Amino acid sequence: MMDFTRKLSFLVFLLSVLISLKNQNAETKKGSWFSSSYSSPFSKAPLSSRPMFTTSKMGMKIQEFHISGSLRYDYYNESCPQAEQIIKSTVREFYKLKPSIAPQLLRLVFHDCFIEGCDASVLLDPHDGIDSEKESPPNESLKGFDHIDIIKSELEETCPGVVSCADILVLAARESVLLAGGPFYPLYTGRRDSTLSYSEEATYDLPSPQDDVVKITEKFESRGFDERETVSLLGAHSTGMIHCKFILNRLYNFGGTNRPDPSIDPEFLNLLRSQCKSNHVSSTPSASPAPTPSPSSSIGGLSSALIQEPGLKMDYEGSGSGFGTLYYRSLLRGRGILYADQQLTAGGDTETWVQAYASDASLFQRDFAMAMMKLSNHRVLTAPLGQVRSDCRKID
Repeated sequence: MMDFTRKLSFLVFLLSVLISLKNQNAETKKGSWFSSSYSSPFSKAPLSSRPMFTTSKMGMKIQEFHISGSLRYDYYNESCPQAEQIIKSTVREFYKLKPSIAPQLLRLVFHDCFIEGCDASVLLDPHDGIDSEKESPPNESLKGFDHIDIIKSELEETCPGVVSCADILVLAARESVLLAGGPFYPLYTGRRDSTLSYSEEATYDLPSPQDDVVKITEKFESRGFDERETVSLLGAHSTGMIHCKFILNRLYNFGGTNRPDPSIDPEFLNLLRSQCKSNHVSSTPSASPAPTPSPSSSIGGLSSALIQEPGLKMDYEGSGSGFGTLYYRSLLRGRGILYADQQLTAGGDTETWVQAYASDASLFQRDFAMAMMKLSNHRVLTAPLGQVRSDCRKID
């Protein structure tokens, strides 16, 4: 039944894209998104030179996405036909036991893909000269590593040495999006794993909760994402739990003024202060999609002090409020939890898309799906580059 539902969701997604294309063509008279070289997501032809979707201020456009080697839909159909089902079912079992795994895995894939591409470099432990990304300040609170290990172990038992950790990450994140109430989106597979980790890049290049709208858009633009895609990706902040340390300065000592950020709605400020007292320690971790969920155990060297730290649910009005919907409507009311989130209403282009997504949930779901497809294909490694690790935490 679930496979039928997923296929139906995918067909509806494609239909909505085609309808949008038709409408855009009627308005702009600029021709179709699709070039003559486009092939179906179900095609097994290589992805190299295949156009990928990007977005612009006035509408959608095509961007040629070149990859050395090839990705393709259903890459493991012959070598490990159970691969995607194993990932799907395992993530769903995790979710039944601990729903916070969904935002954990979504945040994990963002932190991987944003730094040197989707290559599973974020999973590597420090070892033999490897300066692990895990130990960079923005990544100290990442979770989900042990869950990826479990998925990898099950795949190694079924198909040894076949499924890459990089593919596990993007497929697990897609399942997490679905579980959180987001859209299904098709993914190509065939990624390979990095033999390097990039701690310095992770330290300086990941978005921060303290970034203003200029810094936010600059960091995403450096990865090829425009304002529309940036705003849609940050909609993932509608799920998970944010620790108080992310926002204390904003609540009590904004910019060293000993006053709160004036952009916060006064009533919402009282709510935040009731959850986050002024005596909690503050710091500046990264502001990636899917903020840090409240952990239940120490993973990856996280201190017990951080584990006990209180926080606030991003969907503070209830999980039934809709993936993305609450987030954008809250921003328009001055109720963004993170400073970086609220800053999306401070720029003309970004505020336009905040308003659009707040009023049109289906538009957000479509754009979020497109942006996640693009993020998942960012600077991937394919054969003969990289490797398929037998253990996601170390190179073979």
